[in-house]
Amino acid sequence: MKSLSFVAALLLAGGLASGCAGNIKAEDTRLAGAWHGHLKGTSGWLAAMKDLQFMYVFNKDGTLTESSNYDAYPPGPPAYGVWQKTGPRRFDAKYEVFLTKAVGITDEIAKGNGWSPNGYGILRETLTLSEDGNAFDSTLRFELYDAQGKPVDGGGTATNHAVRIRF
Repeated sequence: MKSLSFVAALLLAGGLASGCAGNIKAEDTRLAGAWHGHLKGTSGWLAAMKDLQFMYVFNKDGTLTESSNYDAYPPGPPAYGVWQKTGPRRFDAKYEVFLTKAVGITDEIAKGNGWSPNGYGILRETLTLSEDGNAFDSTLRFELYDAQGKPVDGGGTATNHAVRIRF
């Protein structure tokens, strides 16, 4: 379990969206685009993470891709998910990440035993878009699951402030 908590640093390491993208209408796509967020953990393992940053791409079709500055700790691909509008300037997002087991010793990598699968995480985020559409604030909850899909302690909650990436 301790290894799984450590690996929660990968919460941005990779994943598969559950379900399919919502039916996003053209007038509901103000969130679409690329974003850079700075998170502050408020509970659980997320509270121990320092300088956690997310990069997001919210697509007009209601899908999203997320990556972080912790994706290489240990290595893993981005997270994938879906988002939907829930009210004026309000959105919910759900995205999933694969977790990997940290390598105990460097020799394990040479033997082909590095970074094996070790469960997954689900992130649920509630976002409020600024009036001008160039920033959002959010809260998120991270839930951890073992390889058999059973809940595991360690995830946590965080707040986030993100800004739109522009030229």
